[in-house]
Amino acid sequence: MQFENVEAILNFAMEKEKEAVDFYRSLSEKESLSGSREMFADFAREEQKHFDMLSNIKSGAPDKAVSEYKFKWIPDIKRSDYVVETAYHEGMGYNEILMLAMKREEKALALYNTLLQQAETEAAKKIFKILCQEEAKHKLALETLYDDYMAKMGD
Repeated sequence: MQFENVEAILNFAMEKEKEAVDFYRSLSEKESLSGSREMFADFAREEQKHFDMLSNIKSGAPDKAVSEYKFKWIPDIKRSDYVVETAYHEGMGYNEILMLAMKREEKALALYNTLLQQAETEAAKKIFKILCQEEAKHKLALETLYDDYMAKMGD
């Protein structure tokens, strides 16, 4: 996937983040269990932060989140590697919801890593590095929730 300029990269990334916001927000409205509803709402808020950051960059507004962003290594415990992709259906179990979400984050991370490899400017590389780290953090958080939940269930 090639982009003509940084604005095209930002437009693409904003579209992906908006899709994630809409997906998680929709699930939070459909889910009958309050804990799952709140978890999806939290995911939607996190993805909205990414969209807002990208929007600020695109508008030319100084974005402290980008200029002061601190990179750190996020471990990959690879739980999502062993999960098959699934579609949401009402009444999914908590573990299934976590698997669905961590698989989505895995795919987002893979996409941003691919785009990082293709980025030609330092500005584009920094944007994709930030997005990679943010998706990696979400993936790790979900995989940790999944591990904790499964341990409680005796698995």
